[in-house]
Amino acid sequence: MFAQRDYRHLFGAQLVALFGNGLTTVALGLLAYQLAGPRAGAVLGTALTIKMVAYVLIAPLAGAWADRVPRRLALVGLDLVRASVVVLLPFIGQVWQIYVLIAVLQSASAAFTPTFQAVLPDILPDERDYTRALSYSQLASSLESLLSPLLAAALIGVVSFHWLFTGTAAGFLISASLVVSSRIPDAVRRATNTAVVDRILAGVRIFTATPRLRGLLGLNLVVAAAGSIVMVNTVNLVQQTLNRSESDVAWLLAANGLGVIIVALSAPRLLERIAERTVMLGGAGVLLTAILAALAISTAGGGDWRWPVLFPIWAAIGAGTGLVLTPTGRVLRRSSSAEDLPAVFAAQFSLSHACWLLAYPITGWLATTAGFTTTWTVLTILAVLGASVAITRWPRRDAEPLPHVHEFGTDPAHLTDARVLPDGSHVHAHPIVIDADHRSWPAAGKLVSR
Repeated sequence: MFAQRDYRHLFGAQLVALFGNGLTTVALGLLAYQLAGPRAGAVLGTALTIKMVAYVLIAPLAGAWADRVPRRLALVGLDLVRASVVVLLPFIGQVWQIYVLIAVLQSASAAFTPTFQAVLPDILPDERDYTRALSYSQLASSLESLLSPLLAAALIGVVSFHWLFTGTAAGFLISASLVVSSRIPDAVRRATNTAVVDRILAGVRIFTATPRLRGLLGLNLVVAAAGSIVMVNTVNLVQQTLNRSESDVAWLLAANGLGVIIVALSAPRLLERIAERTVMLGGAGVLLTAILAALAISTAGGGDWRWPVLFPIWAAIGAGTGLVLTPTGRVLRRSSSAEDLPAVFAAQFSLSHACWLLAYPITGWLATTAGFTTTWTVLTILAVLGASVAITRWPRRDAEPLPHVHEFGTDPAHLTDARVLPDGSHVHAHPIVIDADHRSWPAAGKLVSR
């Protein structure tokens, strides 16, 4: 798959753009502290909430219009918009200006991913390559805010954080050049205006009807509750509470990214021996433990001992997040038919960011008004709720063949191995995915297909 030049260039463009987004998030936190001081958490929480609103709302709309515009022109234009916005960020002097520029920046970023994914089936006609490419795209998007702090830490050690914005702008320009060097065919316009929207809605319906995907929604909430502590509270915790430097902010964020990298390198072998459910629930357990450890530090009072203790906690949050996110692509693939796979990925993109949309404002605004202890207590409750949903909604043996009954209207080709019952319906067993022949999950041995 990576031997295919056009895909290699496009995936490189996505990676560069994602790292640019991550660097912007780190630099934005430091800029917020410079402008707002003790209120930096609230400012950053609001900015990241704007980002999540854009991802939840703009991404599906962009997907719906992905076949209506020249796709190479759209991708290059989005990169140029992002580069232009990032160049302006170091020169602003008012908090409201952050919000406006972030709205534009993240709307462009939210439109980039579905447009990129819409290109994949045209340049990767082989189904296996296309499926793997979707998984790589999903993993890259999920890990965006976790790996880039490693690079930020290295840069801030030698230059001012303002230079991160310059580096990010350069990254978006590199992304645009990689897109220009790729041969991207224009989409064939669909006959109706609602085709892509229907597929997005189909993805949400598949999520709500599939037990393991309902469990994944709970895990997304655990990741958001823990991850928002890292992304929103780190700046104030390090610079205001512990009175440390900007570079220390980046190094603590880098510890979080290191936890992700360790898991990303070890997870493939781990998943050869252990089921995804076990690995992902284990990741949720690590995240809950890390949140509780952070909560314990916030209630323990002052002392220099807190600084070194934060590193393993932040690394554990990264590791737990990696354990949840790394197998996500495999879970999505096995929960959908090939034709519905883009819709399921789109639904995961929007629904997972909706969890961040809930967590970010809580983490930013509540920490500013009530302190870390109260905020992290609320986030612990959210994480426990998400973990409970995952454990109770995701059955242990959901991948096994499930006996079920098809009533009338099912495709005959699907029933070649089925046994005919006296009332004319058919019964057989196989692993279930929600599709045209399976509109709901088997319950009490019966499934109504139409």
